[in-house]
Amino acid sequence: MTEAAFQHRARITPSLARQQWLELVVEALRTRFADVSYTVPQKIRVSIGWPKRAASCGAIGECWSTEASSDRHAELFISPELTDGARILHVLAHEMVHATVGTGAGHGKPFKQCALRIGLVGPMRSTGAGPEFAEWGERLFKRIGPYPAGFLTDTPKQGTRMLKCECPTCGYVARVSHKWLVLSGPPICPSDKIQLVTNDPRLPRVARAA
Repeated sequence: MTEAAFQHRARITPSLARQQWLELVVEALRTRFADVSYTVPQKIRVSIGWPKRAASCGAIGECWSTEASSDRHAELFISPELTDGARILHVLAHEMVHATVGTGAGHGKPFKQCALRIGLVGPMRSTGAGPEFAEWGERLFKRIGPYPAGFLTDTPKQGTRMLKCECPTCGYVARVSHKWLVLSGPPICPSDKIQLVTNDPRLPRVARAA
């Protein structure tokens, strides 16, 4: 394969298409930050990947400080569960605020001031896009196109091994294998002392929700 052919093929791989889209968003956000007198550090990297706190608190974005990086880059991660470009944009903006004001600021006053200036709204721990930010995002997407990738999920689909059983009174949930539901029936709710129900059509009606 010639060098020219290699470069052509490299430009159109799905991985590069997604990364190029992210880099275009970062550069657009740099300009937006600059317009309100904030300078985003040059040494940042953005990647699609599971945030470390995804399992414990459902985090969909994360910013690692330069102190954690061997080459002193702020590392930003966006959850692969996201596939809507508008949401990815404001999550990335949130993480870039962290990189700009310093992760040590948490979601305190310096973070809030910067986030509000660029157009984010809502609780600072889980910001969303304000109307003007959303309109700006729509104009951006007309230039760079939609997010060029799908999504991942680490939540397995409910199969035949573990079936959801729920208390019709308090909503308590337990998961039981089909085998034990057939042999012993659904478990008892520890709070209401009644049998849980499941919607598995293979079980007798008495074990299923009406």
